[in-house]
Amino acid sequence: MSGVVGGRAAPARGRVLLVAIALALPAALAGCGGDDEGTQSAAVQTTTETRPPQKLVVQTGRNGFNAVDVYRRAAPGVVTVLSIFGGGSSLLGTGPDAGQGSGFVLNEEGDIVTNAHVVSEGRGGKLVKAEQVYVEFADRNRVAAKVLGVDPFADVALLNVNPEGLDLVPIELGDDSSIQVGQTIAAIGSPFGEQQSLSVGIVSAKERSVRSLTQFQIENSIQVDAAINPGNSGGPLLDGEAQVLGINQQIETRSQANAGVGFAVPVSAIKRSIEQLREDGKVEYAYIGVQTQALYPQLADRLGLDTDYGGLLARVVDGGPADQAGLDGGSRSIRFQASRARVSGDVVLAVDGRKVIDPSDLAKFIALYRPGETVTLDVLRDGQRDQVDVTLGTRPTAVSG
Repeated sequence: MSGVVGGRAAPARGRVLLVAIALALPAALAGCGGDDEGTQSAAVQTTTETRPPQKLVVQTGRNGFNAVDVYRRAAPGVVTVLSIFGGGSSLLGTGPDAGQGSGFVLNEEGDIVTNAHVVSEGRGGKLVKAEQVYVEFADRNRVAAKVLGVDPFADVALLNVNPEGLDLVPIELGDDSSIQVGQTIAAIGSPFGEQQSLSVGIVSAKERSVRSLTQFQIENSIQVDAAINPGNSGGPLLDGEAQVLGINQQIETRSQANAGVGFAVPVSAIKRSIEQLREDGKVEYAYIGVQTQALYPQLADRLGLDTDYGGLLARVVDGGPADQAGLDGGSRSIRFQASRARVSGDVVLAVDGRKVIDPSDLAKFIALYRPGETVTLDVLRDGQRDQVDVTLGTRPTAVSG
C-alpha cells in the first residue's frame, strides 16, 4: 500500500476522475466545443461562400508524429460508452442515473475496454455495475454491451458486444516500458459528449501514482498535457504508431475541466486486468501490507541511516504478510524540512534484488507478483542489513485503521 486514497469524490489536490458527464445538457455543453487557447484542434465550418479550392498539406511533426495518420488509423476503433444507473429510465436523465465515457475496440470478437468508473459506481468492494450499458461506434451504430468484469484497483472494465453486423476496428495495445518524457501522444474520446474528438500533446511525466477506486494507488501512471476532459474517461492514449499506451482516467483540476494535467492508466496494467477479467470476471493483486514513505539523502542523514535510498516503513498492517514476516513500522513521528515522517521502522532497500529508489517502487514491484508467491526483501534494521522472506497475500479493496 503506497498511499491511502479516497473514493470517487475529488481529493484535496483537485484531482478528479473523468467519469461520465450527465447527458441531459447537449445544448448547454455545445459552448465547450470551441477552440481554447493552448489546444491543438481546429473547428470545421460549413459555408455557402464561394472560395477557390485549397490544397490540404499534411506535415509530419517532430519525432515523426503524424496526428492525421494516428487519427485516421485509430478513430474508427474508439467508441462512446453510455451507462444507466439506479433505475434511470432514459439516457436523458441527469445526476447519477446516466453517464457517458469513452472506450476502444480490443478485438473482432466484440471486446471493449473502458474505465471501471464509466460503467460502475461506488468504490472498493461496494462497486455496483450499471444496469444498462450501450456502446456507440464511429459509424453511428449503437448496441447493448455486457460488462464482463471490472478491476477497481486499475480502474479498468472489460465489456463485450455482439459483433454480428458490426464493422469492428481493433486498436492494437502497445508497450509503455519505453515511454519517454517529451514524447508526443494523442488522445481520442468524447469530451463533454463531443464524440471522436482528438487532442495532441506530450508525455509530461511518467511513473506517477494516482487514485483508483480503492484505497490503493495506480502505479506507473502516465501524466500528459493533451486536452482531456470529462467524457474522455476510458478512451485511448496513443503513440505515433496508433497503438494504445494507456487509457485516459483522471485530471488535475480545480474547475472540473482540463488544466493541462491529465493522467492515464498504463497499458501494462490494462493487459494484466483484461487477462484476468476475461478468465473469470474478477482480478487478484498481490499484497504485502505496508505503507511507505520516501527516504531521500537528507532525511537518511537526519536519521543516521547507512543508506540514501529505500522505502521507509511508516506502517505495517496488523496481521498482514509483512507483519507475519516480522517487519516493523515506524513508532514515532518527527518534523523535518516542512514534512512529517513516521520513523524508527524498517527500511526496505530492495525486492528480489530490485532497488527501491522512488516512493512508489515497493508497490510497483509487489504488483509484479501473484498472491501466494514469496519475495525476498533486503532490509535495513537497527543499522544492520538483513534479508526477509515475505509470502504475499491477496490485496483487499480496503484496509482498516
